[in-house]
Amino acid sequence: MIGERLLADPAATDALGAELAAALRPGAVVLLLGDLGAGKTALARAIIRTLMGDPAFEVPSPTFALVQPYEAPIGAVLHADLYRLGDPREIDELGLLGDPGAIVLVEWPERAPELFGAATLVIALTIPPGGEGRVVSLTEPLKSA
Repeated sequence: MIGERLLADPAATDALGAELAAALRPGAVVLLLGDLGAGKTALARAIIRTLMGDPAFEVPSPTFALVQPYEAPIGAVLHADLYRLGDPREIDELGLLGDPGAIVLVEWPERAPELFGAATLVIALTIPPGGEGRVVSLTEPLKSA
């Protein structure tokens, strides 16, 4: 699963979301990087819908709420969008890492760099030249010993 691939269309994004959801375990912290329109929310939605066991499950963007919680069969899932975070110190108030058993998906993690130390998976999405599809790169962050 680690590596780079082209997501040619929304169905490919949904398939990757399902693949990732099957691999996630309680306590996972997934960081989603990419410019506006790169597909971070679409991928997060696909992951959450799979974790909820409902491909039609309504997954609103957490842009204004900052954090949207879900109770999936596997346990708590938190979907955060830090784009509107005013100060990195506000991250503590969001409680993203307060439940060690929650699966946490974070869009715009660059706004709170300390999250990179807790990450179990980093996903970078880019728009390729020509704008067709998305390139996704999945990496496991290095952990200091």
